[in-house]
Amino acid sequence: MSKILKIHELEKTYSSGSKKLTVLHDISFEVEKGATFSIVGPSGSGKTTLLGLCAGLDDPDAGVVELCGQNLQVLDEDQRAQLRNKEVGFIFQDFQLLPTLTALENVIVPLELQGAKDATKIGTELLKKVGLADRFHHYPSQLSGGEQQRVALARAFSNTPSILFADEPTGNLDEETGEKVIQLLFELNKEAGTTLVIITHDLELANRTQQILRLKGGKIMSNEPTLSH
Repeated sequence: MSKILKIHELEKTYSSGSKKLTVLHDISFEVEKGATFSIVGPSGSGKTTLLGLCAGLDDPDAGVVELCGQNLQVLDEDQRAQLRNKEVGFIFQDFQLLPTLTALENVIVPLELQGAKDATKIGTELLKKVGLADRFHHYPSQLSGGEQQRVALARAFSNTPSILFADEPTGNLDEETGEKVIQLLFELNKEAGTTLVIITHDLELANRTQQILRLKGGKIMSNEPTLSH
C-alpha cells in the first residue's frame, strides 16, 4: 500500500438557515505512505473540515475517503474508531490533554485502550524523549503550553500510528517554543516512519514537508512538492 490516504472528489456542505454553504468542493489528492504533507490556506478555507473528513471524524456529502486501505464510507462508527485507535495519531492546537490525568497517564491512555501490557514503560520512554523526564506526575495545569504540547506529541506517537494528523500544532505557542516542538515532531516522525499530515497557517513550517496542498474557498489552488524536496 503505497498510498496511505486517498481523497476522491470530496464535497462538504453545511446548512445555515435556508442557505447552504459549500465548505469543500471537488477535493482530490493522495498521500504516500511515510510522506510529510501539509495543507495550508487562510482561515475559512476548509482545512480543519478536511482533516476531520480524512480521519473519519465527519462524513462528506459526496466523494470517497480511503484511509490505510479502508473506505471510510462503508465503515460504521465503531469500525472507524477502531481504525483510528490502531492506525491514527492526532495533535491539536489546544493540546486536548485530560486535565484530571498526569502527563504519564495522558500518554498511556491510547496504549491501555489497546490492552498494551507495557504501556507505562512506553509512556515513560516517550516522555523522556520529549524532554519531560521530570514531569511524569504533573497535571496539565502545572505544565507550560510547550510542555503540554510535548505531552501531546508523546501521546500521539505512543501507539506508533501509521498516520499522524497535526492541526496547527504550534498555534498556541510562542516562536521559540513552537520551533522546539516542530523539531521534536519531525524527529519522532522520522524515527517511527509515520506519515505526517500538518494543517497550518505557517508557510515556513509547511515548506519543511515534502508536499503542500493549498486551499482557498474550499477548493484546491495547488498541490505541489516543496522546493526543498
